[in-house]
Amino acid sequence: MTTTALWSRAQQQDFRARVRGCLLGGAIGDALGAGIEFHSLHAIREAHGPAGVRDYVPAYGRRGAVTDDTQMTLFTVDGLIRAEIRRDAGAWQAPADVHRAYLRWRATQRYQGPDLRDPSLGRLGRQEWLYSQRAPGNACLSGLADDRMGTLAAPRNPESKGCGTVMRSAPFGLLVDREPAQVFHLAAECAAQTHGHPSGVLAAAAFAAIVHGVARGGTLEGSVHQALGLLAGWSGNEETTAALHQALDAVRQGAPSAERLEALGQGWVAEEALAMGVYCALVAEDIRHGLLLAVNHSGDSDSTGSLCGNLLGALHGETALPADLLAELEGRAEIAELADDFAMELTQGAQLHGPGVVSTAWTERYPTT
Repeated sequence: MTTTALWSRAQQQDFRARVRGCLLGGAIGDALGAGIEFHSLHAIREAHGPAGVRDYVPAYGRRGAVTDDTQMTLFTVDGLIRAEIRRDAGAWQAPADVHRAYLRWRATQRYQGPDLRDPSLGRLGRQEWLYSQRAPGNACLSGLADDRMGTLAAPRNPESKGCGTVMRSAPFGLLVDREPAQVFHLAAECAAQTHGHPSGVLAAAAFAAIVHGVARGGTLEGSVHQALGLLAGWSGNEETTAALHQALDAVRQGAPSAERLEALGQGWVAEEALAMGVYCALVAEDIRHGLLLAVNHSGDSDSTGSLCGNLLGALHGETALPADLLAELEGRAEIAELADDFAMELTQGAQLHGPGVVSTAWTERYPTT
């Protein structure tokens, strides 16, 4: 995909399909893993047969339920849309806008429903279905316990490298009009808002860079190598770099299997989740095959499924998603609408809030004051 100021109609349609694919694909992977997140591979096979789960397992009272992975990813998108609006007004404050979005997510974990009197919530913050605790990570909660924003120089939870950074970072990669190094740096800045360990920060940044590569039309393996090149310029990259190399090596070691996947880790920490999601996407015969491989293991099944879904969805677009899984997905309509809004903001933002143009409907959905 080119990054010129003007988008052709075909480019806009391709980009929207990739954004939808990324967000909906990630949510499907998340929902496939939600019901088995804390189960061993042995227990999964005992309950669901030798092949493991092949469909949604009820979680949180329904089939197709998403977890905090999807919740935080959606709030990342919300923050980035607001940042893009500010950018057109001459103020690029993306880390601060994303941080404010994460604080709005944190409120969904504290309260039973939205305060409809608060105009700053915007469209996403008013979605009642998001006000539900879905096993949120401790570092995400503690990192957002007050208004102080973590930074690369002074991160929150400096010893934490849980996968709560990487599982929410796909949207940074959808900023296809930015250079890869810019996307990498922004994802790192926003990861430091909850997790400060270099591997937590850099796994998120590397994942965003990989999504960026495929969203711009690159191959998945080529995008992984691009991320490895970016990692080399950052101190503390050793664990994340090694994890990605292990994922690439595993592809060449034989037929995909749960055992081969588990050799990469369990996914509770960021660099392991990254490696596992990347491996499953690389060996996937199609999106369903990749997602089922990504969730059937003894670890953080929803997070690895989410990462694999983000990658395959961005690579192939929404029409490649399994229709039966999409049909039952919690929040499907709202996720698709948010994806369309993100694509519209990047490709047609000037028609919404350019010079002499102010869409009241848009500013009510994404307020910046």
